[in-house]
Amino acid sequence: MNPTDGAAPSLRLEELSVERAGRTVVHEVSLEIPPGEVTTLLGANGAGKSTLVLAIAGILRASAGKVLFGEQDLTRSRPERIRAAGVAVVPEGRRMLHDLTVEDNLRVATYALSRQDARDGVEYAHELFPRLEARQGALARSLSGGEQQMLVLAQALVSRPKVMVVDELSLGLAPIVVKGLVPTLEEVAAAGVGILLIEQFAHVALGLARKAYVLEGGHIRYAGSAEELKRRPELLHSAYLTGEQTTDAAGRD
Repeated sequence: MNPTDGAAPSLRLEELSVERAGRTVVHEVSLEIPPGEVTTLLGANGAGKSTLVLAIAGILRASAGKVLFGEQDLTRSRPERIRAAGVAVVPEGRRMLHDLTVEDNLRVATYALSRQDARDGVEYAHELFPRLEARQGALARSLSGGEQQMLVLAQALVSRPKVMVVDELSLGLAPIVVKGLVPTLEEVAAAGVGILLIEQFAHVALGLARKAYVLEGGHIRYAGSAEELKRRPELLHSAYLTGEQTTDAAGRD
């Protein structure tokens, strides 16, 4: 089942600035998330990555610049309009309804869909994550960290988005668990979804992504191919990495 209907446009940020507590945290950021591939955003703690994610989701308002999805201007739109446009955001922290079952968490995520689309969306999530189907009666709080990450990804995917923004896929997870999630992201991208991956393990992100951006102090310091960034680790070092941290990018903002 293809989660997209026809060719999707790119999601573009044009000179986007975002303030928090009266201070500009993100400065005139421009980037593009094309359909059918993974794009990654790397940066140190406090670089502004999660602030940028919340602005894309409509949870924080941009103070300047634009969020464009094809011909649609989503700047300062409410979160529900952004989701309806086909942009799904998975914020850091594995946010779910811990006292509900896996099945109920997925049903809640389909609240805005028709009955048929909801059924199709849950079926698609089960295809991507068979483990969730096997544990659909379990309470979300009883799941392992990896299963919880599957659940929040599935909650985003049940609406069959055209763009998915994933903040800190591997936070708190063992490398072997993260390795198990990678093929799913590749499958989703291959189906036509544009993915922006904010990731603490640089080698994972750069192995998945075609294009990479490095955010430093709220400014884009690098925009280019992921392959070039792998060949030039000094570009990452200059932003936030030292020594053996080259494969373990920094965590949350």
